[in-house]
Amino acid sequence: MTATLDQTAPVEHDRPAHRFTFGLWTVGNPGRDPFGGPTREVVDPVDSVHKLAELGAWGVSLHDDDLIPWGVSAAEHDRIVARFKGALEATGLGVGMATTNLFGHPAFKDGAFTSNDRRVRRAAIGKAMRFIDTAAELGAEVYVFWGGREGTEAGVAKDPRDALERYREAINVLSQYVLDNGYDLRFAMEPKPNEPRGDIFLPTVGHALHFIEMLKRPEMVGVNPEFAHDTMAGLNFAGGIAQALWAGKLFHIDLNGQRGIKFDQDLVFGHGDLLNAFFLVDLLEFGADGASPYAGPRHFDYKPSRTENFDGVWASAAANMRMYLLLRERAANYRGDSEVQEAMATAGVATLHEPTLNAGESVADFLADRSAFEDYDADAAGERGFGFVRLNQLAIEHLLGAR
Repeated sequence: MTATLDQTAPVEHDRPAHRFTFGLWTVGNPGRDPFGGPTREVVDPVDSVHKLAELGAWGVSLHDDDLIPWGVSAAEHDRIVARFKGALEATGLGVGMATTNLFGHPAFKDGAFTSNDRRVRRAAIGKAMRFIDTAAELGAEVYVFWGGREGTEAGVAKDPRDALERYREAINVLSQYVLDNGYDLRFAMEPKPNEPRGDIFLPTVGHALHFIEMLKRPEMVGVNPEFAHDTMAGLNFAGGIAQALWAGKLFHIDLNGQRGIKFDQDLVFGHGDLLNAFFLVDLLEFGADGASPYAGPRHFDYKPSRTENFDGVWASAAANMRMYLLLRERAANYRGDSEVQEAMATAGVATLHEPTLNAGESVADFLADRSAFEDYDADAAGERGFGFVRLNQLAIEHLLGAR
């Protein structure tokens, strides 16, 4: 008889090391979509904290509205926060990331920081300031800005230069607010190309990285890329993460699953482009030199399918962590395979790390070296095979457990 896996059992792993986190909006998602109402009741955030702790998560993340309804009294605000802090203390869970919901309320239908209505822009900054205070109180490490409504469907509706200037103004003001209050917080911009707006400002990691360099305090701001956001635009997510690491700007990461160019699916991590998920885990865990280049939370930004009941919600949460650990195991085996190492040597993977110019070589020195161009045998070089297909095949075989 085949043994069955208890999908809601705690995931066996080193909780502090892997730092798996879930948004309150993920496990708390009631199963609503644009074509149908909720299929589950809303989950109490405190209950989510206790259940995630049972499953072996390291922490949680949250929007302000996930915890505190907009417009509550100061006394009610304090009561809600104290109760949530009590749950964190009782379970030992941390808060990896916090953010402001600047997309759900009808007031933000034309954006928040980039709305054509100046009063909306000021309210958005004020809303962010209030929850930055709470995020600092909860011990959050990173504060994310996802501009889901910062965009347009009509190109004539906004001058993108003005919109980016207002976006920059808001992040500059909020950066100064963090500094003035002495909060130990970093910001992260979350790119996405479209949905819910037709076209969103800062659609890719590259756009976000350039925007950050235009800020007054660029050292305070990084990126929070999401697997589905890149994949739904046909981009290579692992490549985007590598660029963020290269720039020293990977402050947070959102993991989920996505199958190709379509709406934002937010599937369980790995339940989509599995090969890219494998290469991503390999990059995050082992890097080019065998050491993990990323120390932040592995955050799962997924939506439990609306077909699932509450047992299915927690089974899908556990599946995210299990998928990551399985891919990490496969990637470790891949890196330790002598045949893979030989194939990498044949492909010249490590030689790309070597500078093209010699140490201390000037432009004049380069021009004087006839072997660099004049005497270079291009025909002989063109005959070389790199063996990339073999390297990829070995990766797939390890991913499938065939090696």
